[in-house]
Amino acid sequence: MQIQLFGHEQEIGASAIDAEPAAIREQVREYEAGARTAFDLEVEFPDDFTGDVMRAMTGIPPGETRTYGEVAADLETAPIAVGQACGRNPTPVIVPCHRIVGADSLTGYAGGLALKRRLLEHEGAAIPGDS
Repeated sequence: MQIQLFGHEQEIGASAIDAEPAAIREQVREYEAGARTAFDLEVEFPDDFTGDVMRAMTGIPPGETRTYGEVAADLETAPIAVGQACGRNPTPVIVPCHRIVGADSLTGYAGGLALKRRLLEHEGAAIPGDS
């Protein structure tokens, strides 16, 4: 399903979320308005490495980031593998892959770097590469 967030379209794999599309959209609107910092939605994680990375993403609090390398070290894998798993996250924003960044830059995001930057700014996170 498509959602609008900060003037950008974002694809959300609603089939991985145990909620009606209206409930998902409402929580996204609340997040965008600043009335919500976390989503109260039950997400089905894949039973594979992507699911492991998604679980790690959910442990990053709003306003904080982790580098691909930090997540990779925790999962005993390579940073590129973490980046690839982030790219397979079917529920961006809900499962906050935007909080995983490069050591000195934002790097990729399925919704585009402008949206990733906006999400991190909205949460008050430090953005790598900004001085």
